Amino acid sequence: MTSKIKKIGVFTSGGDSPGMNAAIRSVVRTCAYLKVECMGIYRGYEGMIEGDFKPMDARSVNNIINKGGTILKSARSLAFMTKEGRQQAYDKLTEAGIDALVVIGGDGSFTGALIFNQEFNFPVIGIPGTIDNDIFGTTFTLGFDTALNTVVDVIDKIRDTASSHNRLFFVEVMGRDVGHIALNAGVGAGAEEILIPEENLGLERLLESLKRSKASGKSSSIVVVAEGDKTGKNVFELKEYVETHLPIYDVRVSVLGHMQRGGAPSCFDRVLASRMGVRAVEALLEGKTNLMVGIQDNKITMTPISKAIKGHTKIDLELMRVSEIMTT
Repeated sequence: MTSKIKKIGVFTSGGDSPGMNAAIRSVVRTCAYLKVECMGIYRGYEGMIEGDFKPMDARSVNNIINKGGTILKSARSLAFMTKEGRQQAYDKLTEAGIDALVVIGGDGSFTGALIFNQEFNFPVIGIPGTIDNDIFGTTFTLGFDTALNTVVDVIDKIRDTASSHNRLFFVEVMGRDVGHIALNAGVGAGAEEILIPEENLGLERLLESLKRSKASGKSSSIVVVAEGDKTGKNVFELKEYVETHLPIYDVRVSVLGHMQRGGAPSCFDRVLASRMGVRAVEALLEGKTNLMVGIQDNKITMTPISKAIKGHTKIDLELMRVSEIMTT
């Protein structure tokens, strides 16, 4: 494999997700294996502008595959949104002899990388790291599987107390404008109802569902709510609505929040990160750019970053059908 690229920079940007460290490790060790220098860029685009770089070798990523978060840190950068900021970043990269970039992040991070490439013809390859699983061109993003397991584990614990007190729990999970976490975790945890942005269940239908659950003999219920649900009410307003119209229920709310981003990555996310990191480095050395590494049908794929940003992921209709049957 011959290439003009001699030094690759790797950084994480946007929200952190389990598996980012495993991806960093994979990029660094692939560079070492292929005799290419690797430079860690700290604090995302902000660190790029400030020249916050550190050389990385195979030993510098020991014992991080099992750690959540990102050793390279992450930060929002308003400066990088300006042409002047991007020029400063380019100057710092050039001074450090960095020839290409691997960006691990979501659509905002990819948008910045695409603009940077267009302005400076700087090679970039993306690795999708976000628990929301909302990036087009890949069946799974880094962190999604770990987040699901975290959510299911928490809901299992909540069900114990819900059953003990005959309570209805609304459990809000992350997902922004998509319901992948809510749908999968809801089915996996046996939730009585699942509210997601892709389907407007409607408040009346929710009440009817809860009435049926009560009539069927269920003494407690779990309703999983995606944070972007389109019922028009946030999870606390849903609680008040149900208490007003179904006073037979003792309702509680649990917002899982950022705990979903934390914790050791699952084996699936560790393996996926390793595969993606290898392919990202190889793609750069093959002269490729503006592509995102993904996985489809268990095969590593490449999707133009422009499509990954503009495309829309679709909810699993088969899983929706399963969830309707399981909530009977």
